[in-house]
Amino acid sequence: MAKKQKYYVVWQGRQTGVFTDWKECEAQIKGFEDARFKSFDSLKEAEEAIHRNYWEFVAKKEAGTSATKPAPASVGQPIRDSIAVDAAWNTATGDMEYQGVYLRTGERIFLQGPFSDATNNIGEFLAIVHGLAYLQKNGSNLPIYTDSRTAMSWVKKKHANTKLVLTPRNKPVFELMQRAERWLAENKYSNQILKWETEYWGENPADFGRK
Repeated sequence: MAKKQKYYVVWQGRQTGVFTDWKECEAQIKGFEDARFKSFDSLKEAEEAIHRNYWEFVAKKEAGTSATKPAPASVGQPIRDSIAVDAAWNTATGDMEYQGVYLRTGERIFLQGPFSDATNNIGEFLAIVHGLAYLQKNGSNLPIYTDSRTAMSWVKKKHANTKLVLTPRNKPVFELMQRAERWLAENKYSNQILKWETEYWGENPADFGRK
């Protein structure tokens, strides 16, 4: 089955515009501070989006509008005053990056990476701990949403239980994991870490949009 064509809009990067190839888009945003971009399913959507405000598209639709089915009472709706975190892993290069966004507005709070020879689970773990440290620094008790139960488990155990092998290329990632584990061991937090219910609420607001 052929892979579905994606169209990438870059509002802020080395060059702006609509790109039909991810590699070309990546060249405009990789390493560019506060890059702003998003993928679209059709060229028409992308061409319309480039003439509009970036925040209109990263601020997700109200909860439930993009969900696959209605959320039961036991699930409810996401808390709008919260942050969401997610990671992206490139299957071709092994590069990983992660980010956090404020759910109510879609504004990006932090973006880290890309890191070489990492994994998605590591990215999800680092994203949660980064979010916790960020909220503590700002005196905030906002909850954090993630769609990774594995990362939630690692944070709870204060240990990244990865089978990834240390290499010279991914040494920076291992150093970040050690820092994250140390932070968890030395700090207390009251922020809830909650599961983002993709099945009912639609895509994680911090998703990189490259699927």
